[in-house]
Amino acid sequence: MTLSSKIAWDDTVLPFQLDLSDIRGRVARLDGALDGILSQHRYPAPIEALVAEAALLTALIGQTIKLRWKLSLQVRGDGPARLVATDYYAPAKAGDPARIRAYASFDANRINPAGDPFAQVGSGYFAVLIDQGKGTAPYQGITPLAGGSLAACAETYFAQSEQLPTRFALGFARSGEPGERWRAGGVMLQHMPKASPHAQGGGSGESGLLRPRDVLSGDELEDWRRANLLLDTVEAPELIGPGVQPTELLVRLFHEEGPRVFDAQSVAFGCTCSPERVRQSLSIYSARDIAHMTTDDGIVTADCQFCGAHYEFDPATLGFEATEPPDDGG
Repeated sequence: MTLSSKIAWDDTVLPFQLDLSDIRGRVARLDGALDGILSQHRYPAPIEALVAEAALLTALIGQTIKLRWKLSLQVRGDGPARLVATDYYAPAKAGDPARIRAYASFDANRINPAGDPFAQVGSGYFAVLIDQGKGTAPYQGITPLAGGSLAACAETYFAQSEQLPTRFALGFARSGEPGERWRAGGVMLQHMPKASPHAQGGGSGESGLLRPRDVLSGDELEDWRRANLLLDTVEAPELIGPGVQPTELLVRLFHEEGPRVFDAQSVAFGCTCSPERVRQSLSIYSARDIAHMTTDDGIVTADCQFCGAHYEFDPATLGFEATEPPDDGG
């Protein structure tokens, strides 16, 4: 495979459909976007793995939604990995990349560097938040942390909140190539939404949560099981790349299911922070609150948790009791 063909699929999400199984899906590859996310911080290995998994899930889910502005994932727990947060921003116009960012908050003293990443989240919840922009009411769906991985939590969310059988196969690792860049790849399968009967009562999953067999029946359930068995054969190098192109992977896995691909969406690391946004977030504070935030040097500082950008402000320009207009430096 040539270098150009490798690069062509980096940082893309490829939509596809299995015409003979009534199943849709996505193949995602994150290279520079994921490296941009993780290079902003020096996370312990388990935290890097959680952030990589969450970013990959966000790219896959974000591309399935008719999104006008932003989709976010939040994972909150009572373990040493307290928070993983991601944002996926829809392309500003046709041909533009979608933008993705992510970060984690954790207790470094409690992290087990060799421990299972998901186990270090503890008990908590997995949330999907959709904000379509001004004039719309944000949507939030929450499911408990269960199943042993963030991917399993996302599958439970779709089964429980949307009654859409969903499956993820994910892989992520350092590339081993010069520069040791991060690479990640994944496949998402989802049964096409239909007017299926609403599942009543508890499901067959952990703590009574719904699973695909609680939503599907007959030929639909058989098609779903067959597609999942085929996906079970995928290997990590095929997911992560770059040796296997997404189109080749789909043919290898699902050639008997009638795979059909659509235009790929490019994805890039990007942050929306700005002096104006930081100033707006501080507008709820009084002059007394701002004084408590002011350093000995007479400035208020703020750092973006997503991209690491550093901002400095004149305290007189901040809060709802500001006495000076914003200065040119922020």
